[in-house]
Amino acid sequence: MSRSLGPSLPPDLLARLSQSDLPSHLGKAIPLITVDREGRPHPMLLSYLEVRAADPRTIRIVIGARSRSCRNLLERQTATLLVVEPDLTVYIKARASEGPFPVPDLADFALVVLTVEDVLEDAPGDWEGTTRITGDIRYAPVPSLDAPWARATLEALALTPGR
Repeated sequence: MSRSLGPSLPPDLLARLSQSDLPSHLGKAIPLITVDREGRPHPMLLSYLEVRAADPRTIRIVIGARSRSCRNLLERQTATLLVVEPDLTVYIKARASEGPFPVPDLADFALVVLTVEDVLEDAPGDWEGTTRITGDIRYAPVPSLDAPWARATLEALALTPGR
């Protein structure tokens, strides 16, 4: 059962998405759900490398500039990020508020700024007993933070767009 935590990231989630401890989250995926032109959910997977919370209300993401997800964000501006891990399950409902902006040194990618509108925390209901999430969504191999594309992604996420 989910409950709203309000229109901003709580401190623990802000810290997790701020990239302050990025190496410990590499290899984990974060689903991003947008809405396609037929009104259907459209999923894609991001890594913690491609997501950065700038503050409790602002999340920056780097995605394919010509992807359906980028087009959906441009056309409908709605997105939900899912953090589904053993210690935390939250759904971050957001609106694309800025972008897409080109990413220097990554011609096929774009930076999009999301404004957090609601954070929902999901936890088992009493009737579900000890049911819980036992693992996160993982990928391999884990990228090197020294790779040129990783450095360009991190640099883009650290910038304040339009300034």
